[in-house]
Amino acid sequence: MKIPNLTQRLATIAILCGIMVGIHILNLFSGGYLNSYGIEPREIDSIYTIFTAPWLHGDLTHLFNNLLAIVVFSFLCLLNGRRYFLIASFLIITLTGILVWLFGRDALHIGASGWIFGLWSLIIALGWIERSFRSIVIALAVVFFYGSMVFGVLPTNSFVSFESHLFGAIAGIVTAIFLERNRKLVTEPTAPRPSLEFGKSRRPSLFSRFRRKHR
Repeated sequence: MKIPNLTQRLATIAILCGIMVGIHILNLFSGGYLNSYGIEPREIDSIYTIFTAPWLHGDLTHLFNNLLAIVVFSFLCLLNGRRYFLIASFLIITLTGILVWLFGRDALHIGASGWIFGLWSLIIALGWIERSFRSIVIALAVVFFYGSMVFGVLPTNSFVSFESHLFGAIAGIVTAIFLERNRKLVTEPTAPRPSLEFGKSRRPSLFSRFRRKHR
């Protein structure tokens, strides 16, 4: 699998963060109206909000904390390739959103925390699934520096959507297993290299064309 260079990884992360910041600015100017596009569990008309909720945040502190986490875990996930990261993120957001919609408390669920917990658990799971030196080192580093995130899946704060954290962590593990079993989905396409034969012309010579013409 081709690993994208540093510039490509940073560009992808910058775009994601830019979208989140831009949406939050629009939300501020709308007086928080966009928060109505958060997930409302078991409301049929709001099922589509599983894709809008991760981009919405209650305040600047909420946004800033999630931006820091999304930068770190997105960067680590992008080591597997941009295609891997995008497909993994889509699966995590979708599965987390569906589970929150089905089983979440009767409240408005917004924020990228489910996505973040999904990337977090996916990176740790890859250490066990792939068992390569790189994946194990990264997984251990994540456990060491961010192991306390495991407490985020517990209902410790009534104003925090622990459901998003819990279901995001589950979605990350499921996504890691699924993508490992379907590697073709995340294999980066590679352009075929032209074969060159030095010392020989690709075009037939004038003499050879003349000889074929008069046979």
